[in-house]
Amino acid sequence: MQRCLCAITLLVSSGFILPAAGAQSPKAAAHASILETIEWTWAAKPDAPDPALPNVLLLGDSITRGYYPEVAKLLTGRANCYLFATSAASGDPRLIHQIDDYFAMIPLKFAVIHFNNGMHGWKYTEAAYGSALPQMVEALRAKSHGAKLVWATTTPVHAADSGGATNPRIDQRNAESLRTMQRFHIPIDDQHALMAAHDDLHNGDVHYTEAGSAVQAQQVQQIIEKMLPPR
Repeated sequence: MQRCLCAITLLVSSGFILPAAGAQSPKAAAHASILETIEWTWAAKPDAPDPALPNVLLLGDSITRGYYPEVAKLLTGRANCYLFATSAASGDPRLIHQIDDYFAMIPLKFAVIHFNNGMHGWKYTEAAYGSALPQMVEALRAKSHGAKLVWATTTPVHAADSGGATNPRIDQRNAESLRTMQRFHIPIDDQHALMAAHDDLHNGDVHYTEAGSAVQAQQVQQIIEKMLPPR
């Protein structure tokens, strides 16, 4: 059984969070977070991690949260599986701070980190999203004590979402991310291609049914398994 470490949901109204005009310098405003109506982070860990097994981290958003339980189940006896999920997007300065905070809370050596970011922060341009991805990679490399990294592409949506997710924008973000991962020589888990063939497994416009998450989990587990140390 996986235990949730924390589930933090922040309800944010633009009138409460955003300062009045003129309250920030142009430089500060350029680096300010562009908040969604709901912002959250979520972490989970095994109830009783086996110290003899390697540790694996899944880092992403609610899509990752959806397949995490099945990945953890599939890796039983092979690895201890951890989760950190957030609504902070690449381009949002909070993301790197959240990654730092997670590794301060869970100071483990991870063998593999499977990570994604792309389904939030639609008020950021694709250029802003892409230009910040190297910082995410560098933060993970700096904090993970030599973990092997694998990037998961962002999955397609069933229909345009009111939050801003559209398939053309997802395609652009995936293109940005692939350029970054190629630069850093990071292998790819192409979840986008996988789930493009399973549009019928959507639960709403963005998320997936339990069966859809299970399809994702199978591919995640197979890729992670190949990256783990030999038994």
